[in-house]
Amino acid sequence: IRSPRVEFLAKNWWLILLALGSGLALAWPKLSGRSSGVGVSEAVRLMNHEKAVVLDVGEPAEYAAGHIRGAKNLPVGAIAADAKALPSNKALPLVLVCPTGARAGRAAALLHKLGYENTRVLSGGLAAWREANLPTEKNA
Repeated sequence: IRSPRVEFLAKNWWLILLALGSGLALAWPKLSGRSSGVGVSEAVRLMNHEKAVVLDVGEPAEYAAGHIRGAKNLPVGAIAADAKALPSNKALPLVLVCPTGARAGRAAALLHKLGYENTRVLSGGLAAWREANLPTEKNA
């Protein structure tokens, strides 16, 4: 004699598995420690109201060609080696930027391993910032 609950589970196991899989897929960025992407307006809000530090993780030549005003340059490859260049307050929000946003995601994972929990990747990178007509500057 099977109970109705066991019968339901036996007939619908694949739906339950699908629901669990989709829930895991939605939760994966948070569980893996990856930072969330933010749009340009959210990045500006973080900078203006939460004193976010903007880190440009592009190469020095890319940074010199143009970057968000006030951003600090710390290439992805130098993050682990140059921890002194990072803010000492690990609770401060960090907005990570590169030309397209791809390297910033890798930088977020590295920073998470170093204890920086409040990292955000600028979705679309510097290209999205420029598209929104926000200020950039170049190094001489």
